[in-house]
Amino acid sequence: MAQYKKNSLSLTGAVSLGTGVMIGAGIFALLGQVAELSGQWFPYAFLVGAIISGFSAYTYVKLSNAYPSAGGIATYLKKIYGKGAVTASGALLMALSMVINESLVARTFGSYTLQLFDINDNSVWVPILGVLLLIVAFLINISGNTIIGKSSFAMAVLKIGGIAIFAIGGLWAAGFSFSEVVPSESLKEYPITNYLGALALSILAYKGFTTITNSGEEITNPNKNVGRAIILSLAICTVVYLLVAFAVSSNLTIEEIIKAKDYSLAEASRPAFGKYGLWFTVGIAIIATISGVVASIFAVSRMTTMLTQMNLIPHKHFGLPGKLQKHMLIYTVVLALTMTILFDLKRIASLGAIFYLIMDIGIHWGVLKNMRKDINARVSILYTAILLDCIVLAAFLWIKASSDLLVVIVAAILMVLIFLGEKWFLKNKSEEKEK
Repeated sequence: MAQYKKNSLSLTGAVSLGTGVMIGAGIFALLGQVAELSGQWFPYAFLVGAIISGFSAYTYVKLSNAYPSAGGIATYLKKIYGKGAVTASGALLMALSMVINESLVARTFGSYTLQLFDINDNSVWVPILGVLLLIVAFLINISGNTIIGKSSFAMAVLKIGGIAIFAIGGLWAAGFSFSEVVPSESLKEYPITNYLGALALSILAYKGFTTITNSGEEITNPNKNVGRAIILSLAICTVVYLLVAFAVSSNLTIEEIIKAKDYSLAEASRPAFGKYGLWFTVGIAIIATISGVVASIFAVSRMTTMLTQMNLIPHKHFGLPGKLQKHMLIYTVVLALTMTILFDLKRIASLGAIFYLIMDIGIHWGVLKNMRKDINARVSILYTAILLDCIVLAAFLWIKASSDLLVVIVAAILMVLIFLGEKWFLKNKSEEKEK
């Protein structure tokens, strides 16, 4: 695999990577789950999720402007907490949430592709197709930054343009009017915790902006363009999500959206456009999910490579040829393949949301306590970001503890194992140096 070079990604390429991760997972994989929790108000869950993500993005923009790095969040955590178990655990939580995102998108790819063949989405073909997607994404990634940047840009243009056509066409076909912007049902139709849980998933739909930070040193003029890429990616995705959410809600009832939640966009295209619309929508979904996985694998491999070079995580070659970056690509894809085979979409999304929100709170808190003056960050915005994340996380954990306790247990066990494992690894490393 070619070495990754400075100034090898343009601002456009960085935005393509960010939107690639967000749109691939966000609108295709999560729309139905958000609608299940918030009913007719689900388009507004994406809007409020964008606002919350905007507060979070403030911290990452400030950090990236001051410390652009190929390690991204791993580097930020080291700056904030030093070289220890907290830094390593936080970075691994972020990396794991991104691998979970890859599995989420891979299974979404399978669910949408099967709509072309009228095969039940519970078919064994869902994980099989997901596995094939991950293999293709791996092959693209080992081709180097030039191929990744060009393919991400091309796919970003195709999918954003295609989704815009779907959304505008769907709204037009349904005779959409501004009177439909306000739902007929009251907010009291669902418990407040449900709406907050929907926000947790909608935030997960935007978290792809963090992948841009993992390419910091590779982006041209990184001290300015990393932050610009984050802001542009969030803005583009917010518009896309709202257009699609209103288009789907105009063509399907909430019950129909929930029933087809793993492929709700494809289902919404049937009444609006017929079978040709279905093929078009599935085609866009395939492009979106491929670009999402490619971008996510790219970012995770950069972060884990940096963690290994920092001696914060163990590494075994297992006889593999090539350099460290190639090894991390392989490990990332193998883990994503395993999760794609073992877990369904709902549980994958839940684990990803929990890990991301906890890591995000850790970033904001660390900046607030240790380096807000160094990066000239406003205290009020940091406190707001922490408060919003905590409220949403608490509500989401409450929902999961009530409906699927296993997800909460698995999340807790994994976090404890990661922290204890890092404590043990770093202690051994320290003892080896003293000898």
